[in-house]
Amino acid sequence: MIKKSDIAKKLRKSPDLVKILALIAFIIVFSWLMFCEKNNSMEINIDDKINETPTQIQSIREIGEWEFLSISNEELVDTVRKGLFKDDHLVRIYYGTLRLGINMHQASPNWLTVSGDTVRAILPKVGLLDKNFIDEARTKSFYESGTWKAKDREALYKKAYNLMLSRCMTPANLNTARENAEAQFRSMLLSIGYKHVEVKSEN
Repeated sequence: MIKKSDIAKKLRKSPDLVKILALIAFIIVFSWLMFCEKNNSMEINIDDKINETPTQIQSIREIGEWEFLSISNEELVDTVRKGLFKDDHLVRIYYGTLRLGINMHQASPNWLTVSGDTVRAILPKVGLLDKNFIDEARTKSFYESGTWKAKDREALYKKAYNLMLSRCMTPANLNTARENAEAQFRSMLLSIGYKHVEVKSEN
């Protein structure tokens, strides 16, 4: 039987043997630790997929009209009635504000689709939100001579109305409103949490 004292004497006489035994012990401990680490590790999966939120989408649609461009305009219109001795004149000034935007009630049922962290939105066509854009309370006569009936004033109103439409409902203004709509919806959807947002408007 080998005594502990004999082992100690041999180790003191052979320093290299001590180093070898220490190295073996280190390898054994290191291997054991790696084995434990491998079998006790935890795997964490982060699901960054954003679920579609029907409540938020429904609230967007329920807002209805979204204004993206407002154009203030005024028109000076006149009419002349020929008379035997003199002509009668009626000149009136009309003020109006045309609001361009979209009505989400006109959006298609699948106007918004979600795939993973990507959302795609198709907005309704940009148009005139309020057809009664002339502020009749601000309408005033600039010059008036003779007697004019309600139908004459109505004719002037329609003339001013059509002038405002042609002046404000231009391709450039419609395109500006469309770009504003797409930019604001893109920003809103990004703020909800979607990483990739695609927005376009109906033709």
